[in-house]
Amino acid sequence: MKVEQKGNNTIIKNTQYKTAEFLSKLSQEYTTFKDKNLIVDISFDAGLKLVDVKSFSDLIKKHKKNKKSFVLVANDFDFNTVPASITLVPSILEAHDIIEMEEIERDLGF
Repeated sequence: MKVEQKGNNTIIKNTQYKTAEFLSKLSQEYTTFKDKNLIVDISFDAGLKLVDVKSFSDLIKKHKKNKKSFVLVANDFDFNTVPASITLVPSILEAHDIIEMEEIERDLGF
């Protein structure tokens, strides 16, 4: 797991685990990241399936209650199958853009 701070955002990259193992490790260390906007890059797992993406749901709900953004990054994925409650984008640049838009919405009271 590689952690990088960029502006108001924390980028966490899965560098060696299957998605389930990575989620478990991320959940254990969540208190370290709970006050930051999170970009979680799960592109490392080539066998990524929809069930793996959905497994982040509880952590995403918990994070959004704190009025912070949680964006998953995975390339080569069918984005149309992902539930609306989960934000999944193909690149880190797009994740930064999504977080910027969500911060503006929060500032405006939406």
